[in-house]
Formats: sequence, C-alpha cells, structure tokens
Amino acid sequence: MSLQLAERMSRLGTETAFEVLARAKALEAKGKSIVNLGIGQPDFLTPPHIVEAAIKALRDGHHGYTPANGILPLREAVARDLHKRLAVEIDPGNVLIVPGGKVTMFFAIVMFGEPGAEIVYPNPGFPIYESVIKFSGATPVPLPLLEKNGFAFAAEDVLARLTPKTRLLIVNSPANPTGGVTPKAEIDKLVAGLANFPNCAIMSDEIYGQMTYDGRPHVSLLSYPEIRDRLILLDGWSKTYAMTGWRMGYSVWPKAIVGQAERLAINCHSCVNAAAQYAGMAALDGPQDAVRDMVKAFAERRRVIVDELNAVPGFKCVEPGGAFYAFPNITGTGLTSRQMETLLLEDSGVAVLSGTAFGAHGEGYLRFSYANSTENIREAMRRIRTSLAKNSIRNAQ
Repeated sequence: MSLQLAERMSRLGTETAFEVLARAKALEAKGKSIVNLGIGQPDFLTPPHIVEAAIKALRDGHHGYTPANGILPLREAVARDLHKRLAVEIDPGNVLIVPGGKVTMFFAIVMFGEPGAEIVYPNPGFPIYESVIKFSGATPVPLPLLEKNGFAFAAEDVLARLTPKTRLLIVNSPANPTGGVTPKAEIDKLVAGLANFPNCAIMSDEIYGQMTYDGRPHVSLLSYPEIRDRLILLDGWSKTYAMTGWRMGYSVWPKAIVGQAERLAINCHSCVNAAAQYAGMAALDGPQDAVRDMVKAFAERRRVIVDELNAVPGFKCVEPGGAFYAFPNITGTGLTSRQMETLLLEDSGVAVLSGTAFGAHGEGYLRFSYANSTENIREAMRRIRTSLAKNSIRNAQ
C-alpha cells in the first residue's frame, strides 16, 4: 500500500530544538552528562498561586468546553494587563485565547498565505514562521537580522522588501533566537513607512515582551493606533510565567478578522483547556514578583554567558537586549554551525542549537539559552573550551 499525502506536506518544516533535545536525552540514557542550553523554556517552576488556581478550577467543576475564543473573564484580564503594561485600550472581543503561541502564527500565516502572496519574516527567526509560510503556498521573503545592528531589524530593510504582493509582515522583538531588541526609533520609521502599504497585515510576536534588560523599554506595535486595524499581536504565558507545558497563549486581532480567527479555532482545537484558563487569570491578576525575580535572574545569567562566550577562542558574542538567548558568532573557529552543534553535544555534552535551525542567515552562529543556572552555564563553557582545545580548534581569524 502506498499512501499519497498532499503535496503541501513536503513543504512543512520542523523545530530543531526538539530534535536536539531528543538526541541529548538519548545520550543521557547512555550515561553521558548533558548540560542543556538548547531548549527555550524557563528553568523556573510555574508560581504556586497559578498552580493553585488551576487546581481550584478543577475542584469547582470547570471540566467542560469553554467558548472557542476563551472565557470572558480571561479575555478581560488580558485587556486589563495590556492596559496596565502598555497603556492601550483593548476590546476583550478582539482577544483570542489559544493553546500556545504557535497557534497564533499558524492562524495568521494560513489566513493570508496562498500561492502568489508574499510574507516577510525575520531570518534568523523562529523556524515555524518559514515552515508555515511554505506550507501555506506563499513565497517566504526573509528579512536578514544582522549582528552589526545588535540583531534588531532596520525599518528601511523591512520596507525595501514589501511589495504589492506582500500580504503579511512578521516582526519579533525581543527576538528568538538572537535576543535582539528593536529600538523605538526604528519601529516609528517602520510604522510610518507602512502607510505606503495599506493592504499589508502585520503580526507582531511579542512573547518575550517582558524580558528586556538594562532599562530597554519594550515597544509594542499595539501602541500605534494607525496600524491597529491590521495588526495581530502574539503573546502568552509560556515564557513570562514559566508555563510552557500549560500551552497557553493569546492573540489580539483586528475587529474585521477576529471572527475568522475564531472560526479557525473552532475547526482546529474547539477551545482551550478550561482549568488552564483560570490559571491564566491568576497569572495576570495576581502578584508579579515571580516574573520580576525570574527576569532579574536572567539578566545576571546574561552577563555571565556573554563574558564566558567571548572568552572562548573563535567565538564573539554581542550582548542580547532581551529574551533569554545568546547568539554568538563562531566563524572564527572554522566550523559550520551544524558541525559545532554536533561537536559540542557529542564531545562536550553541551546541547545548543545551530544558527541554521533558525534560517539560512543563521549560518556562522549558535543559539545558547541561558534559561539555566549560572553554575551550569559556567560548567558548559568549561566543557566547550576543553573540547575545542582537545580537537585543536582555534581562532581562525
């Protein structure tokens, strides 16, 4: 028997982080010690008051279906939180609760992507952007993010890639995998230039919006009323509240298309886990101390990992402005990104991700997650230096 899949399945990519995690687990099962700086999730537990809210919801009998767009009290909590943090007014009717941030990007891309359309996306960037663009049949148009700019996007580079065929522009700040944070001046220029492309929708991935350092403000595209009628915001609980396994995200949609997004939700997943939604309310409305403590810890680890990476022969690393990733340039070693990823995992016992896992423009880089303890970060760097010295890999520059 030969099963014939739809052609579009051949265009669907993957997320290498989970493949590297599986390889690391397999090595651990054989007795090898692994320091995992590859997976992008906080090493903190979900705060107790959030867990208790979910337990209470289950005990109170919240076991059934909920509205496809999420329970109203949670959508209202999202609107309150955005007003408190960003000073923007949001209609809870434009909020869609979804099972994880990926759902928002999938919905947005398939809503606008089709053969003949173009979608502009950051590269290196979250790999699912390019994967789903190709799946939709649209033409992916990469926006290179450059080390010399601190991996922030430049408005003129974005605008130069927009054409009458551009249906959707994807931006991400703070960024995965680079940690780049785009300053307000560039976002101002971008928004002004978008006036010349009134038919281009924008998806702003702000899942790391509360993770910026050194006093850098997070500039949300929600703050620009002139594009609100075509802006899709992606955000959620996974990173900010250490809730990756809860699968909780939200999006804010333009009024004209929020109904289409809800229809996709009905066809895709019906609704989000009921108890998790009550946990989401507790996260937004409850104390934020755990968030502040986690970000403070990440800020301290960031300085450690950047200093350590810059001490590795052949490596150089700009200081990330946000998220919890460092993206060092490794061209000085003479190895490709994938060769270095393999060497570090198999020889050093350090799991990191090749920059090419995030697009072709990631060649020459690695992604390190510093969502791990300072002790483990230092141990990983010790192992890396030992491994590179043992394998006679030195600065090729």
